Amino acid sequence: MLTCIWCGRIITPREKAVKFPCPTCGEFTIWRCEKCRLFGRPYKCPKCGFTGP
Repeated sequence: MLTCIWCGRIITPREKAVKFPCPTCGEFTIWRCEKCRLFGRPYKCPKCGFTGP
């Protein structure tokens, strides 16, 4: 099950969510829901600790 890294909400298939590898380590896939993207909520990679907007 895919969940947003900030709010923990389950990401549905029709949602405009994004996934991308961590910009620093590239070892963890970060998922962000549509709402957290819209509000610019930060995220943190659990692998290396990188924080982004």
